[in-house]
Amino acid sequence: MRQSRIFTRTRREAPADEVSKNARLLVRAGFVHKEMAGVYSYLPLGLRTLGKIVGIIREEMDAIGGQELVMSSLQDPEIWKATDRWEQDVWFKTSLKAGGDIGFGWTQEEAITRIASQQVSSYRDLPFAAYQIQTKFRNEERAKSGIMRGREFLMKDLYSFHASQEDLDAFYERAKDAYARVFARVGIGAQTFVTFASGGAFSKYSHEFQTLSSAGEDTIYVSREKGLAINSEVLNDDVLADLGVSRDTLEEQTAIEVGNIFKLGTRFSEPLGLSYKDEFGAAKPVVMGCYGIGPTRLMGTIVELLSDEKGLVWPKSVAPFAVHLVSLARDAGDEVARASDALYEDLQKAGVESLYDDRDLRAGEKFADGDLLGIPTRIVVGKDAAATGTFEAVDRATGVVSKLSREDILKSNFNTK
Repeated sequence: MRQSRIFTRTRREAPADEVSKNARLLVRAGFVHKEMAGVYSYLPLGLRTLGKIVGIIREEMDAIGGQELVMSSLQDPEIWKATDRWEQDVWFKTSLKAGGDIGFGWTQEEAITRIASQQVSSYRDLPFAAYQIQTKFRNEERAKSGIMRGREFLMKDLYSFHASQEDLDAFYERAKDAYARVFARVGIGAQTFVTFASGGAFSKYSHEFQTLSSAGEDTIYVSREKGLAINSEVLNDDVLADLGVSRDTLEEQTAIEVGNIFKLGTRFSEPLGLSYKDEFGAAKPVVMGCYGIGPTRLMGTIVELLSDEKGLVWPKSVAPFAVHLVSLARDAGDEVARASDALYEDLQKAGVESLYDDRDLRAGEKFADGDLLGIPTRIVVGKDAAATGTFEAVDRATGVVSKLSREDILKSNFNTK
């Protein structure tokens, strides 16, 4: 992609009404456009990064047997009334011209349960897991954390269906491991802890995945020895005993919740009539679990955690491009321009995702924009490079500078995740 043609531009200043680091940097870098509080449009660079995050999540959900679908955003009030959740204040609702109300989905346990009731009749139909990656709507009272707490946002919600609690427990552990792989692959695994939280009426614990960050809204207590954490809401002597940790070894930390998983039991299957017949012909309610990750929230968390004073710093796995090729040509037809064009064409042929800064700007402006965009590797083409065929490559995260020949560049796997 030639930077002179991309549908976005950088800004020197962030919007005055943005307080969160993730939104300020993403708006400045031209990744997102703020429509209103808690509502953002994703521009080409932002959509590329969001797509990489979604791709990683999709791969891990498929690996544990998830089947992807997409449910409607518009929700029927009747199924939500059956579970006593229609009157919750999180809804965006509207009235139909033909009469009656509908809501815009903020989660979809009810919807997937009704769909499953048309698919399940026997124990032979179980288990299975279905997930979607879909826009959700929540009437947040305070949308102040940029893309991490939006009124409109992308959510991956997976639901699993089982004949027994034991089968749910086994799948739950596989899902927990898959979540850990997602966070490792997007670059925040070392700072993200499985966190014990309330399981409500359905199980002793649910599990959150909390990433340590001063931008977080949750307080957790971390055991680095055990590699786990406890949400402050459930920290007590019984929990400490269950987990085999002592209070004096725990670190109090602020964290961002980037995912959560719950054992639902029969909370939704019973009121909505989702049952199966066992091998003896007896009708039993299906046992369910649910598993959520917000890709947009995850994108904001990566920015909060990994960016620096110069701008964004993307891990290779989710960067919009692998290489930022910066030409220092002064004229369109000079030797630097020709060398830059040739290297860009070679990168394209080699399948290296490249953003080519071919704009007519001063070097300092290009370098500042490069730091702001946060692409992992910057390759600079100046007079020396054009003359010698040796190029300067700068690692965005570390600042380490390498000298590479054209052959070295084309052999390097910049797309490695």
